[in-house]
Amino acid sequence: MGNYILSCCSTVDLNNQQMKDRDIRYCSFHYEIGGTPYLDDMGETVSMEDFYRRMAEGEMTRTSQINQNEYREYFEGFLKEGKDVLHLTLSSGISNTINSARIAAEELSEIYPERKLIVVDSLAASSGYGLLMDKLADLRDAGADIEEAAKFAEEHRLELVHWFFSSDLTFYIRGGRVSKTSGMIGKVLNICPLLNVSFEGKLIVREKIRTKRRVIKAIANKMIEQARGGAAYDGKCYISNSACREDAEAVAAIVEEAFPNMNGKPEIYDIGPTIGAHTGPGTVALFFWGKKRED
Repeated sequence: MGNYILSCCSTVDLNNQQMKDRDIRYCSFHYEIGGTPYLDDMGETVSMEDFYRRMAEGEMTRTSQINQNEYREYFEGFLKEGKDVLHLTLSSGISNTINSARIAAEELSEIYPERKLIVVDSLAASSGYGLLMDKLADLRDAGADIEEAAKFAEEHRLELVHWFFSSDLTFYIRGGRVSKTSGMIGKVLNICPLLNVSFEGKLIVREKIRTKRRVIKAIANKMIEQARGGAAYDGKCYISNSACREDAEAVAAIVEEAFPNMNGKPEIYDIGPTIGAHTGPGTVALFFWGKKRED
């Protein structure tokens, strides 16, 4: 096993048990709900069920990223122990947290010149970010050194495909990501936007599909069209959801049938509070290895 720390942010949207099992460390974004601040600890302090219930009941949310001083303290804890660190950040197309991480790393490199501290932009989000971290853990456990793991992340991160849909536009409208007019029309017409993450790591609306039943089929078809190796796909598949487990399970059932050689069944996770504060309930995301993102 590679003798270095594999690290990320809480926005990988996995769970604490998996992070422990894979020996992946993380630092926490911040969020507020109902005016009370919390660290994003993957649902340990506030369960995801309670978080989305409180959102649905009208409690307001806010989020903030990890600042430079927090990164410095977090990284330095490992460096003092004589450990090298490979840290992947949430996509720069969604957050500028990578700037804080890089500044902290540059400062620490002067204090600990004998240590390696590598920061990489994942260009990924939610459990897609988590799926990339899982692959890096596989490489580390197979003996890859820190430079090899970092190189893999940089060379293959755009092969991690993200697709999302939302069946509830309430919080997209509230947060200004969808205009009130468009949002109201979307609600009346029962439109579920289908989005993906671009090569720049930005979330882009690609299609507007009427009814949840149709968008569930459409998102599964994206994997059928784009998965590496087609029907012979043998990688993992992660699905995340915000208080709509049944919808995630419906996607998983189609995917499982379509890819008999997949590495295990699709794994379903909760969209954590940092990202969920912006989506609200009703979002499903599908992640797999496939065609390189080029737009």
